[in-house]
Amino acid sequence: MVCTAQCLEIVNQACPPLSMEILRTRLISTSVLRAASTGAFQLKEPLNYRHGGRVQPARGDGDSRIEKVHEPASGRVICDFVCSGQQEVELAVQNAKTAYSTWSQLSGLERSRILLEAARLIREQREDIAVVESINTGKPITESRVDVDTAWQAVEYYAGIAGTLAGQHIQLSGGSFAYTRREPLGVCVGIGAWNYPFQIACWKSAPALACGNAMIFKPSPLTPLTAVMLAEIYTQAGAPDGLFNVVQGAVETGNLLCRHTGVAKVSFTGSVPTGIKIMEAAAKSVKHVTLELGGKSPLVIFSDCHLENAVKGAMLANFLSQGEVCSNGTRVFIQKDIMSKFVERVVAKTKAIKVGDPLLEDTQMGGLINRPHLDRVLSYVKQAKEQGANVLCGGDQFVPDDPKLKDGYFMKPCILGNCKDEMTCVKEEIFGPVMSLLAFDTEEEVIERANNTNLGLAAGVFTRDLTRAHRMAAALEAGTCFINNYNVSPVEIPFGGYKMSGFGKENGIATIEYYTQLKSVYVEMGDPQCSF
Repeated sequence: MVCTAQCLEIVNQACPPLSMEILRTRLISTSVLRAASTGAFQLKEPLNYRHGGRVQPARGDGDSRIEKVHEPASGRVICDFVCSGQQEVELAVQNAKTAYSTWSQLSGLERSRILLEAARLIREQREDIAVVESINTGKPITESRVDVDTAWQAVEYYAGIAGTLAGQHIQLSGGSFAYTRREPLGVCVGIGAWNYPFQIACWKSAPALACGNAMIFKPSPLTPLTAVMLAEIYTQAGAPDGLFNVVQGAVETGNLLCRHTGVAKVSFTGSVPTGIKIMEAAAKSVKHVTLELGGKSPLVIFSDCHLENAVKGAMLANFLSQGEVCSNGTRVFIQKDIMSKFVERVVAKTKAIKVGDPLLEDTQMGGLINRPHLDRVLSYVKQAKEQGANVLCGGDQFVPDDPKLKDGYFMKPCILGNCKDEMTCVKEEIFGPVMSLLAFDTEEEVIERANNTNLGLAAGVFTRDLTRAHRMAAALEAGTCFINNYNVSPVEIPFGGYKMSGFGKENGIATIEYYTQLKSVYVEMGDPQCSF
């Protein structure tokens, strides 16, 4: 571990030694990030980041709303912050504009060197970032480490692309020609979701910066902690002050950013209703918009599948990050003749999931993001039972034996059997650890039922028949289709939705199109032809 000044060790005497994961303290820039075991984390440092350092938001009239941040595993308040108002947003935009004027003039290779250094620093600080991410989101530490890995991989990937950005030469008659220039947009705004805070911040900022843009990032008010760690890393890597600013806040802060005339693009990850509002706000000044919204994705399992692999796929499609994943395949369609075998195996695996302290290495599921969301997910299970579904396992609140977790937001992962297409649990995104099982007979039937939704983020199919697999992939109305796996997202593959799941892409070379604009230049080599 590398520190800019010194490393401090925190020992929390109140925690039993076997359940304690200690986050080594790192002095980054001018602020000490301190974390300890579950139930002991406290943060006092500012969470906004502007002009190369942590700052308290500038205060104007009416800028006084305070957001409390809870730890899902314990229910404790771990920090609070003042929402950024108009004055802070204005300062962040102006600061980003200044950085953009320098950054956009660098060559792609020069930008690449800084992004590669940022990727290296993320790898170095992997454990620190992962622990804070688990404390803030509730997800197991083993998952948070993977999230950090996918984050630095994105930064490294776009560092490699930065030096390759180029236009096109077009030969015309008479020796004249034209060429195109791929140019940055300017100041971009990224608005993140609470389920993958650090990963989303990297997935949005890496292509934006590689293309020569600056970015202002607003995390979810529920998970504000790790975006500012990324901002410090970009500064350490050599990015100009203000190139990546972090503005904390809730709905009104997001509105201020989306309406600001100095912002060229908004990239949002979150719910469909919020995405619609962001699109409306951005439309007033005709901004570029990328929306990665919700899903109610189908996972289709044919009788000729490798059954154990299909069970693994269903688990991956429903229970990562406590089921709080937008691309989850929560509508699991199983061909009738293997339904009983599939149910037996998937229920046994689900019952064996260890729920508890997210910082313990053997924990497989942590707490949901907050109490209102836990109550909402439990209410979906209750409603499903009332509508005729059978609860095959789980579906109720879970209280771990560890006393410091008694107020955490845990539930037992749930499988619902006897589900019908018209049930609420099948039609609406639950965003929790709830799997709905549906039986089907034929390929034609399941395609029609799988596509019977206004969402289209992802889909999956398990079969040994590759001709059928490709036929299904073509027929399913979704932005990403998995064959014989689920919820794997290599940075090389574009990710985004169909229908009301949004538009635009994140990851892959395709994303460059969404962070640049194309200019055409005509060059006349002779005399203009004029009719006047």
